[in-house]
Formats: sequence, structure tokens, C-alpha cells
Amino acid sequence: MKWTASNIPSQSGRRVVITGGNSGIGFHAALELARSGAEVILPARSEAKAEDAIRWIRAEVPQAKLTPALLDLSSLGSVRRFVDMIGDRFPGESIDLLINNAGVMALPQRELTEDGFERQFATNFLGPFALTALLFPRLKPTNGTRIVTLASLIAHEGRIDFDNLQSERKYAPLYGAYAQSKLADLIFALELQRRLSRAGSPIASIAAHPGIAATNLMAHFTGLYKLLGRFLTPLIAQSAQQGALPELFAATSPEAAPGSYCGPDGARERKGFPAPAKLPAAAKDEALASRLWETAERLTGTRFEVAG
Repeated sequence: MKWTASNIPSQSGRRVVITGGNSGIGFHAALELARSGAEVILPARSEAKAEDAIRWIRAEVPQAKLTPALLDLSSLGSVRRFVDMIGDRFPGESIDLLINNAGVMALPQRELTEDGFERQFATNFLGPFALTALLFPRLKPTNGTRIVTLASLIAHEGRIDFDNLQSERKYAPLYGAYAQSKLADLIFALELQRRLSRAGSPIASIAAHPGIAATNLMAHFTGLYKLLGRFLTPLIAQSAQQGALPELFAATSPEAAPGSYCGPDGARERKGFPAPAKLPAAAKDEALASRLWETAERLTGTRFEVAG
């Protein structure tokens, strides 16, 4: 039996933070979580984007419990301000589910953030790492609480190059910087589960990828990539709505095990319904994971102590 959004258990009483929920697969994930009864905190890079998404969700789910917020994952200052807002508005251990969904893809030119980091590595990995670390004390330490991190098929092409983490020596938009950032996300999700297990925490860390989904992430494609995308996307990609299913499965299904990795079940995991995904060899390297974790702590200035 294929798993679909109709299989999502009731999310009534659960509070969710989902990044990137204003567009693409994140929007469809936020919509289905709201439809299932969750209270959804929906941050975006501008108030207008957050409010637009909320308006679209309420058009389908009038009773939805939604909170807009500001968050730019490329800015560590923005991450900290968002976490402070959560602490003020939802004090204590108040979050049931964190979905690290937001990202940028294949920026044609190397860009640096206000913190001096390459933008894809900052937005896709360092920002979510810091957000997860700083929000961790706000997560309910109970069974059912989950942290879901979105990886990508391209993680199989990625390499963690500690001598070129910021693409300072060489910048390759897709198979370099983007692939590295998404491999880092997957390594982080698995390492987080190892640390949660060692600490005896009931919180689960689960990774997912959407296969190839037709979203606005592809907007930065240029040249041959843009040409190929125009002709191949209808053949090999699935809709953003379908692409949201693996992360929704990871976020809600009782069958999603801690430390698991979920993707589409079709050929080469490009499209289909949620199923176990194949791990790149680098994602299983615990020494690499430990070094990456320590590097992320140093770069973000964020100590991430995983407690039980």
C-alpha cells in the first residue's frame, strides 16, 4: 500500500516549526500538517511571504492554526532572533516537530552571507544546524517529538571538502557547493540521532529527500542546466505536492524509525511514494560526521549539547 497524505495521523495538539514553508514542497508539507490539525509556525525571509503562504493555506483549511515569523537561515543573527521569538511566544518545552526544509540551490555565482559564509553552505547547512541547536531546549523531550532534515538525491555526488567548505578555492554551483551542503544535511541528521541515542533522548532525528521535484529551487539554473531542466523535468520529476510526501512520512508516520532516511520509491528514487532511501557512503562515516559537527559548532559559534 502506497503512503499518501491521507495516512497522516491526527496532528491535533502538536506544534510544528517548518522552514521554507512558504513555497514548494515546504508549502505542501505545511498545508498537510495544518489540514491534519497541527499548529504550524511558518517563518519566511519576509513578512509578506509568510502572510501569503498563510493566506493560501487558510483558503483550503479555514480553521488552520498558523503563526507567521521572520527567518533568514543565511544569517546567524536572524536565526537567533527567531529562536528568541519562539521562547517569548511559546515558552518552555513547547515544540513537537522541527522540519529543516528550507534551502537554496545552484546559485550561479559564489555569494557570501553577512557572516562571511558561502550562501548555499550557510543557508542549507550552517543555518539549520544553528537553528536546531538553539531550538533543541524548546523541543518536548517525549516520544513522538521529531527533527526532520531535508537532504537531496545529489548528496550522492557530494563531498565534504574541509579545505573548500566555503568554495573559496573553487565554486561549482550544483555538483560542488549544493551537493556538499545537502550531504552535510544528511550527515548531520544521522549524527544527531547517534547523539540522541547515546543521551537516552526520546526525540528522533530523521532525514528525507524529495527525489526530483519541480519547485522554484530550480530558478537559478542557467545555460545547459536550464535547457535540460526545461525538457527533462516533465519526464523525470514529480510535483512539489508529491515531493513533500517523504518529509511528511518522516515527520508523522509511526513507521518512520529514528535515524532512518526516506525518499521516493520509484526508479533511482527520482519520484514515487515514501520508502527507505539509499545512503551515500560518506553519510555512514562517523569520524567525518564528528568532524563536521565540531566544524559547524565553531563556524556558527553555537555549542550543540544533546541532552536526554
